[in-house]
Amino acid sequence: MNNDIMREVFLEYEKKRDRQEKERKKRVQYVYDKIPEIEEIDKDIIKTSLSMAKSILENPQNYKDAVESTKKKIESLKMEKAVLLTEDNIAADYMDLKYDCHNCKDTGYLLSGEKCYCLKQELVNRAYRMSNIGNLLNKENFQTFNIEVFSDNKFPGEDLTTRENMTDIVGLAEGFISNFEEDNGENLLFYGTTGLGKTFLCNCIAKALLDKNKTVIYQTAFTILDILEKRKFGKDSNQVNDYQYNLLFSADLLIIDDLGTEVSNAFTNAEIFNIVNTRIISGKKTLISTNLTPKEITEIYTDRIFSRILDKFIPLKFYGKDLRWE
Repeated sequence: MNNDIMREVFLEYEKKRDRQEKERKKRVQYVYDKIPEIEEIDKDIIKTSLSMAKSILENPQNYKDAVESTKKKIESLKMEKAVLLTEDNIAADYMDLKYDCHNCKDTGYLLSGEKCYCLKQELVNRAYRMSNIGNLLNKENFQTFNIEVFSDNKFPGEDLTTRENMTDIVGLAEGFISNFEEDNGENLLFYGTTGLGKTFLCNCIAKALLDKNKTVIYQTAFTILDILEKRKFGKDSNQVNDYQYNLLFSADLLIIDDLGTEVSNAFTNAEIFNIVNTRIISGKKTLISTNLTPKEITEIYTDRIFSRILDKFIPLKFYGKDLRWE
């Protein structure tokens, strides 16, 4: 995860703890106002603990006796406190500090040093928001993917039926996800006309990786280049900051949808090459989806970009009838 994201998340955890402490103090004051005896008991508990510490420092040889004596006295005071709370119909733990997550006590980490589930989930949620696909992933994922919608009849000019072809592509996509951690240089190029399931499968891959706590940025080529132009030329006052820009290079997976819909010129070609090439060099994986055929790509982009894409990407052809009309 990007360091800026982690800082934001931990700041929120800190705010959680501050909020819980303020709420605890309010509850404590409420009890003190209602049952003054409990405030005196709490003071006695503090005094007893301090007395034990002083006794240990002055006579370290007999620290066990001091600890045992103090423990009994504190337990007695706590018992008296619990009785008073119960008599007033107040829960025994009412004055305790409450946490949103009891496992990590709102720190984000377990005692073992591992990330708590709540932290992992928050990072996943952040990644979902950054991915630009949000709630769409609840509808379009491997659990909702239905191979039966693809025709099992021969498609003109192709050896496999549309369903057989999609079965192969889905298998490769699942392998891409399973081996995502490996430094194997795998990148995917989905190409074919509209309405064949490219975007749906992109969403399936995005959700599967987001659920593994990977950062996935999903943007159209047009939007990516708009971001880059605003940053480079300062087209408006709300320029994209370095954090957003760097995500295009640092995200675990960058999905560039609709390659070819952006205006092609020397700047856009150079920027696309820069993004793809930088990610390849740094071992970051990329998925490109386009309606263009390989021949059409060569006509729009420079040979340098095209050769880089073909050399480092697995081309997967989508074909069949437009599913939007099926």
